[in-house]
Amino acid sequence: MARPNRRQVRPVKKEPAHRINRYIRVPQVRLVGDNIENPGVYPTVEAIKMADDMDLDLVEISPNADPPVCKITDYQKFLYQQKRKQKELKAKAVKVVVKEIRFGPNTDDHDYQFKLKHAEKFLNEGAKVKAFVFFKGRSILFKDKGEILLLRFAQDLEELGKVEQLPKLEGKRMTMFIAPKASAKKK
Repeated sequence: MARPNRRQVRPVKKEPAHRINRYIRVPQVRLVGDNIENPGVYPTVEAIKMADDMDLDLVEISPNADPPVCKITDYQKFLYQQKRKQKELKAKAVKVVVKEIRFGPNTDDHDYQFKLKHAEKFLNEGAKVKAFVFFKGRSILFKDKGEILLLRFAQDLEELGKVEQLPKLEGKRMTMFIAPKASAKKK
């Protein structure tokens, strides 16, 4: 039996992140960098010749400027430095952790206190708390009980966190978000 015709998929050519050397197609560029004696505007051909003389690449850093800003540097080293900067920025970015605490509409006092202690711990660690009441079957009739429970929870955590979103019913869940206060973090 013959195989059906399959469409051939051509590999997608990945364009470089920056235009370099002969791919810079503007008449003039602004040269900057440590290894340039006279930074300023140069014809592109002359800038490429200067880069060749130094055995380096002419890299277009800011293509939207008028004229585009270029730097004479080793392109691979330049890419490495860009990746390293991105990695450092990513490491410095604040990661928001959301911890969930689940209640039933008829949660008894002991369970409530137990979950309250966990929420306090989470807020002290700097995590957001997503508290929700899950309604099973006919327990959806106790929507008001669930809302009262969540509001009581928010009131008990008032010193450590602030309510980001008041209790809101979504399907069979009533959800509320509490974010840590700045003073509560890292005690």
